Amino acid sequence: QVQLVESGGGSVQPGGSLTLSCAASEIITSLNYMAWFRQLPGKERELVGGVSRIGSSNSGPSMEERMSISRVKNAVYLQMNSLTPEDSAIYYCYAADHTLPSGHQWGQGTQVTVSS
Repeated sequence: QVQLVESGGGSVQPGGSLTLSCAASEIITSLNYMAWFRQLPGKERELVGGVSRIGSSNSGPSMEERMSISRVKNAVYLQMNSLTPEDSAIYYCYAADHTLPSGHQWGQGTQVTVSS
């Protein structure tokens, strides 16, 4: 079964940077779409941004200019700079493809905490 393995979360001081990584395991074909979502405390999960198999990207409500998303094969990365406490959230990797059960898959989530 395909798993989305996330890494790179943790605690950082305001103004710092983090790069979140997500890699899909147990799959050979290129996933149609991979993305990052985030869920702030007490809020709905929101799209940050995603990248398709052919490299086209889209941005969601949580994407800001100090963030960038990239993809290499079945791995997707979220680079975040100038982090603020308002960026503290659980960040989830997401993949959509017809080969996945129910057509999509979520990662387990990785916590990002920005505080001094």
